[in-house]
Amino acid sequence: MKLPDAWRTGVVAVVGLGKSGVAATRLLAREGVRVYASDGSDHPYGGGAVEALRGLPGVEVDLGRHDLAKIRAAAGVVVSPGVPPDAPPLAAAREAGVEIVSELDLGFRAVAAVGDTHCIAITGTNGKTTTTALVAHLLATAGLKAVAAGNIGRPLADVALSGDRYRWLSVEVSSFQLHDSPHFAPEVGILTNLAPDHLDRYPSVREYYADKRLIFRNAAPSSIWVLNADDSAVLDLARGVPGRRMLFSLTMPADGWFDVGAGLLRIGGRMLLRREDLHLLGDHNVANALAAALAVHEAGVPPGLIGEGLRSFQALPHRLEAVREVGGVLWINDSKATNIASTVVAIEAMNRPFVLLLGGRHKSEPYTRLGPLLANRARLVIGYGEAGPIVEQDLKGQVALERGTTFEDVVARARRAARSGDAVLLSPACSSYDMFKNYEERGATFRKLVEAM
Repeated sequence: MKLPDAWRTGVVAVVGLGKSGVAATRLLAREGVRVYASDGSDHPYGGGAVEALRGLPGVEVDLGRHDLAKIRAAAGVVVSPGVPPDAPPLAAAREAGVEIVSELDLGFRAVAAVGDTHCIAITGTNGKTTTTALVAHLLATAGLKAVAAGNIGRPLADVALSGDRYRWLSVEVSSFQLHDSPHFAPEVGILTNLAPDHLDRYPSVREYYADKRLIFRNAAPSSIWVLNADDSAVLDLARGVPGRRMLFSLTMPADGWFDVGAGLLRIGGRMLLRREDLHLLGDHNVANALAAALAVHEAGVPPGLIGEGLRSFQALPHRLEAVREVGGVLWINDSKATNIASTVVAIEAMNRPFVLLLGGRHKSEPYTRLGPLLANRARLVIGYGEAGPIVEQDLKGQVALERGTTFEDVVARARRAARSGDAVLLSPACSSYDMFKNYEERGATFRKLVEAM
């Protein structure tokens, strides 16, 4: 693996010890690099794996603090995606002129250094994880050795450490990761959609979109870009980028498109499958399927095999996941909906009256946008968590409202309000950090409460 000479003679700092930071530390240690790994929490997300780092030669681990002097003196810094760019250790590194790269960037260089591996990268505001999983599934069902990695949960550095050789990587990339990934160069890139998000971290939508545009940073004439033809912000962001464009659409014929009249998903004039055979709720998932289909078609998979793969794909946990039906009420876990745009998509996917569970840690977006969509469709909105008062303020007078206390109380209120033929939709439009460790824990708690009914 090619690393800067200074990294091999000095000390590299790894900031943030979740899964990405742990994998980056292990990868650097394997390469013989000395590492100072730190996390501001006494109990980082990496859990027991963090303690195991202490036994690696040349690795120093600091929990509950960052030694800024060591970070300023580092040969380089590898940052985990959960660390905001204005965090003190990153500010210290920038002031000292220390290069900062993401774990994604480090892992990509390591994987690219061995074997004939190709990369399909997926970014966008919503649909990234489902599309990433779809791409990996379609490649695997076509007999190609592929793995889903990146922001979907498995760090690229971990893929490099495994020693497994993959023909294709399906890599979900967030704006946070793209910010510090100067060497990341996918052969195929998918941009699912764009909407305001992460305004608790970015000063404006403009800065957020600017980081998304970094997926094109190393674009070449041979690059292939799969773009949402129904999203003008996506097309604007990709304007002038080198490479070939492949468009997908729910509203008009395109390279990949939904033939509404016939109820078919198509690539050009070729049928992939009937809409009823795609076991995913909502039109947004039709768009995700078309994007994934175009990408793997560019990887050489024929439409017939793509159709078979789409038919066998099941919804991912926490993404419009139908948990179970109780007394005629369908309970749906969409805990991954951590912004307004995601919740809009979930509401639009509902084909029955519903109770909406809305709340958590507020992310600086007003909930007023949801009002017209909820009027005459939602039986009740239950606001909860830190965002509860703001939900009530923004939606008062437009829809029936209640305020929940504990999460158990929220679910109990929903059960009392829902009638046979309704749905109860957990689609919070907020982060989970006021009550839970992450959106997965929130969704798992919801599922557990529903399954106990």
